[in-house]
Amino acid sequence: MQIVQIQFASWDKLYDFSNANNLSLKTGDKVFVETEVGGDVGTVVCLKETGERELKEELKPIARLAEASEAKNILEAAIKEEILQYCRSLVKKHNLSMKIIDVHASYDHSRLKFAFIADGRVDFRELVKDLSRHYQKAVILYQVGIRDEARICGDAGRCGTRPMCCRTFLHELGGINSDMAETQQIAHRGSERLSGICGRLMCCLRFEHEGYAELAAELPAIGSAVIYEGVEAEVIGWHTLKQSVDLRLKTANGGGGEIVYDIAVEKLKKA
Repeated sequence: MQIVQIQFASWDKLYDFSNANNLSLKTGDKVFVETEVGGDVGTVVCLKETGERELKEELKPIARLAEASEAKNILEAAIKEEILQYCRSLVKKHNLSMKIIDVHASYDHSRLKFAFIADGRVDFRELVKDLSRHYQKAVILYQVGIRDEARICGDAGRCGTRPMCCRTFLHELGGINSDMAETQQIAHRGSERLSGICGRLMCCLRFEHEGYAELAAELPAIGSAVIYEGVEAEVIGWHTLKQSVDLRLKTANGGGGEIVYDIAVEKLKKA
């Protein structure tokens, strides 16, 4: 069975649906689905195959591909900005420690879902009541991370040559940590140079981590002994992408001797 993961907004979580109607789908397609609270139009983010026995619950099917008029049935920029400004004024009125960054309206415009960031938990019950009363719609507030704010509001990435990766193709960021910088041999650059516009470690560390890890697995461990041109040596450094290493050659009495750099792994033998 084909599982289709879709999003209703770029910052929203992924929802699983089945392709029980055997539609010809690809990433980026706009589809119409029936949810527990009504029909809506979402974007296909991921397609994957799984066995029916592996499913923990029955999934609703993708109803059909959305028509052009349905795919464009979104809030106009002026109306969207007006809604955001009104919501922000209520946040200020209620003195809430939160920042409203985006709003999404359902296909039938019966629901409004606001994205916000906050340092901790926020009691926004009165805010929801005021918004529901004013717009006469169901209102949902959804907390997102600072990375999501950058995805919504950001523009060019740190490279300066293209839009931010998280706005274009990195839909699932996952965890990013300093160990990934170590694997890619750039931890010495410092957190400032490794951070993106959001102030967190750059998404590309995660995106490139698997490739670096696979290449690193082909290299002898740091500190291990190898034979280079008939001489025993200790591995003291890696050049992961070049698939080469730095060596400290051992002298006749077993001590450390000359250091040689950038030696291809094909030239090494196990000690």
